Amino acid sequence: MASKEFCRPDPEELLRQITAQEAHEAHGRLKIFLGYAPRVGKSLRMFDEGRRRKKRGQDVVIGAIQIKGSTDIASMIREFEVIPPLRVGDVDTIDVEAILRRAPHVCLVDELARDNPPGSRYAHRWQEVEAIRALGVNVVGAINLQHICEQQDAVERITNRRSASSVPQSFIQSADEIVIVDVPAEILAQHTLTQHGGTSNLTPAQLSELRELALLLAAQVVEQQLQHYMDSHGILQSWGTQERILVCITPRSSAREMLESGARAAQRFHGQLLAVYVKQDGLTREAEEAVEENLEFARKLGAEVHVIEGNNQDPIAAIIRFAREQRVTQVFVGHTQQSAWKFWSQNPVDKLIREAEGMDVRIFPHAGVLKNSQLA
Repeated sequence: MASKEFCRPDPEELLRQITAQEAHEAHGRLKIFLGYAPRVGKSLRMFDEGRRRKKRGQDVVIGAIQIKGSTDIASMIREFEVIPPLRVGDVDTIDVEAILRRAPHVCLVDELARDNPPGSRYAHRWQEVEAIRALGVNVVGAINLQHICEQQDAVERITNRRSASSVPQSFIQSADEIVIVDVPAEILAQHTLTQHGGTSNLTPAQLSELRELALLLAAQVVEQQLQHYMDSHGILQSWGTQERILVCITPRSSAREMLESGARAAQRFHGQLLAVYVKQDGLTREAEEAVEENLEFARKLGAEVHVIEGNNQDPIAAIIRFAREQRVTQVFVGHTQQSAWKFWSQNPVDKLIREAEGMDVRIFPHAGVLKNSQLA
């Protein structure tokens, strides 16, 4: 049974939800066609989307376009009004003000990862898109996985190449809809070889790895959309599209074992690993060093580390609140026959289990304390 603290509507939270919903509705929507590799046809899909919307009666214009190498796209764009670009030096940028004066229902923007030259009002194209959306214009855009900043290390490991321009992943995750242009890797490899002389130099195995990265990113966007819906409707639940594993760190917890197990589970289910430490007063120097070592080990494993303020009388409430905010699906916690935190009341793990409705709780015995315990 969830505690009353999480069931009773909070006036401030309700006001925040209403304000956020109103801001979201006033903002232009963003739909992104994501290609996991070059030449999958993301731009073609984007313009085809624009054509379908225009046939439904929507006012659609083109804000930015790249037609090099595609006769199909060149023929499609004749159906649309093109907003002339703003010339900065010898480079074309989006004329944001012209688009806002024109006030279309939908603006098509290709090559979202373009960087603008010095002297431009906006340094990056994605910032131009944000300015357009801020005044209520919907945007449909296209981008390749290799241009997403937080994905570039993984893409480089697969392809041995790195793109010079990028957009922050937070921009991609702000999209209201993301569509993977999902051409089978084998077909894409053969098409690239026959049509473009093998210039991509990517094998089907490499393309399959890139495709998996793109699918995982799309799943994160879907999870955020789900969470936004739940928040705006006052639904408090930890379910999501991905496993989110939270490891609770204490001076005495078997942190390494919990973190290693959590990291394996996160990798297996393509989830996320988080570690949390609730601050405690009066720790010895040895205990403080143990906590810092545990947190540093969590960072090395790629965990998202959080140190939060807690109530000395009820740190479990702080953990539960944090877990719900982070949409945690699994909680890993250490346990001894004595209190793991000296200021905890008896049986803190029992309290955690009672309060963690919708989350799985996995209990780890502290090393050398609960040998042969059933809790192991």
